[in-house]
Amino acid sequence: MIEGVVITPLRQIFDERGKVMHMLREDSPVFSRFGEIYFSCTHPGAVKAWHMHKRMTLNYAVIHGEIKFVLYDDRPGSSTRGELQEFFISPENYSLVTVPPEIWNGFKGVGQKDAIVANCATLSHDPDEIERKPPHDSSIPYDWQIQHR
Repeated sequence: MIEGVVITPLRQIFDERGKVMHMLREDSPVFSRFGEIYFSCTHPGAVKAWHMHKRMTLNYAVIHGEIKFVLYDDRPGSSTRGELQEFFISPENYSLVTVPPEIWNGFKGVGQKDAIVANCATLSHDPDEIERKPPHDSSIPYDWQIQHR
């Protein structure tokens, strides 16, 4: 587990009308502040990577479809520097993934339908606060291809 990353199982409440999907409350241990909420829609097989926020904490949940979510710790002095972490998140594996600043992250749509990823970020979008790398950048030791295990 990468230092500072928190996985919180989330509740879905079902009844004959549908469901409610909880995501984040102000009394949650991982909540620090509200910056903005946005939704990233991702087609199956599409990769949205890599990016790293300098000051923003991310709180991701997948409300539709499925993603492979990957983190890479390149922080100097971190006890988990050089580690990768991979999650599959979806409504069937409904969780909040809290990602602290300075962790490289990205995701790939998997399955047969578009994924909708919700992010409740601690800051509003600021293009000067984010760094980006292409999905196959050699400085991050990860292969986005399907792995037959």
